[in-house]
Amino acid sequence: MNVQAQRNYGLEAAYDEAAQRFTANNPKSKSVYDAACKALPGGNSRTVLFYSPFPLTLAKGEGCHVWDVDGHEYTDFVGEYTAGLYGHSNAKIIAAVKTALDNGIVLGGHNETEAKLAQMIVDRWPSVERVRFTNSGTESNMMAIVTARAVTGRNKVMVMEGGYHGGVLSFRPGGTPVNAPFDYVIADYNDSESTRQKIAEFGDDLACVVVEPMAGGAGCIPATHEYLQMLRDETAKRGIILIFDEVMTSRLAPGGAQEIHNIMPDMTTFGKYIGGGLTFGAFAGRADIMDRYDPRKPDSYPHAGTFNQNVLTMAAGYTGLSQIYTPEVAVEFNARGDKLRTRLQGLAEKHALPIQITGMGSMMCVHFNRDPIHSIADAYSDNGPAKDMFHLDMLTRDHYIARRGMMVLSLPMGDAEFDGLAAAFEDFLVTRKDLLSQV
Repeated sequence: MNVQAQRNYGLEAAYDEAAQRFTANNPKSKSVYDAACKALPGGNSRTVLFYSPFPLTLAKGEGCHVWDVDGHEYTDFVGEYTAGLYGHSNAKIIAAVKTALDNGIVLGGHNETEAKLAQMIVDRWPSVERVRFTNSGTESNMMAIVTARAVTGRNKVMVMEGGYHGGVLSFRPGGTPVNAPFDYVIADYNDSESTRQKIAEFGDDLACVVVEPMAGGAGCIPATHEYLQMLRDETAKRGIILIFDEVMTSRLAPGGAQEIHNIMPDMTTFGKYIGGGLTFGAFAGRADIMDRYDPRKPDSYPHAGTFNQNVLTMAAGYTGLSQIYTPEVAVEFNARGDKLRTRLQGLAEKHALPIQITGMGSMMCVHFNRDPIHSIADAYSDNGPAKDMFHLDMLTRDHYIARRGMMVLSLPMGDAEFDGLAAAFEDFLVTRKDLLSQV
């Protein structure tokens, strides 16, 4: 057996043992999952939530903790993939939703809160002059893209290899058969020269460039300032609409990643936590672009959506931004996240293990990789068995993290939760050191 085969065998055997232990400890989750498979394909309605040998079934959440149907309690570092910023039981959010419920659920008309939430978004995100609500980040990105195509009269859409902008806008290696059928130009994230060349090559036909200032789903990989500035400069020269997908990154500063970099896109898309934990999306941008949707104009663009500005989301979202996630809180919260990520990276270096922890602020991802992670392509070279083992081992240590190694902070977390994560992480490193050193 060669060295690489020995390494894979060791990691895969360790994962198999972890999976057997997981199965034995979670019989009720296994039973619920087996029953779900009779009505749902693979027992699943959301692909990212599936993992082998079967996903936990969660029964309750409170603060920054969740419980599964077998009664195990976990500190929740999944954070609903950044949508769970406020935790599971914020009293102000719950009160706002209850008040909205008491006044009627689907009113079929304008409501007062939608304008208040829209104004808060306009005031906080520096590039935004107008905003329209949708129901998800996927929908927000779809609307931004079709808007750019309509405004420019061009067809092509530049995205990044390995990028993710929603359920029908996923550009992982190998592609997906269910993507929206736009004419895509695929660029290399954080590779300024090759991307500049592609913009020059296809510029006359490019309607827009869509980019996350930090690639979230691909592993919390920040775009360099130089890369984003190049995109801004090159698109501005050619009348191409630059879209920042800030569905995740809008939480990283009072005005999102665009504020951090001081680079203003033409359009911005939102989702996740801004709905206060309820379904939410928005697309926004310059007035001359967004005012195409002004229904007072005879040639306005149509934009439908039964639940776009539903009273529950508007109430939760406005309360969250106005009373809880203030600019001051956003700055302090993300600084704590940076400190935690540095702490975890220090533990990996202390034990001389090939682990890289990427991210910004309150979002981070663990990579089992000897080399620094600068691009999405780098992240896809992670050791899969090691990451699978890490996921199950952290569940055994009562820490709920994403299968892909992503960890997201929520506002109810304090020093106790951060210390607990660091202790569980180091225990994992010590316990698995011999195997991890082979990565």
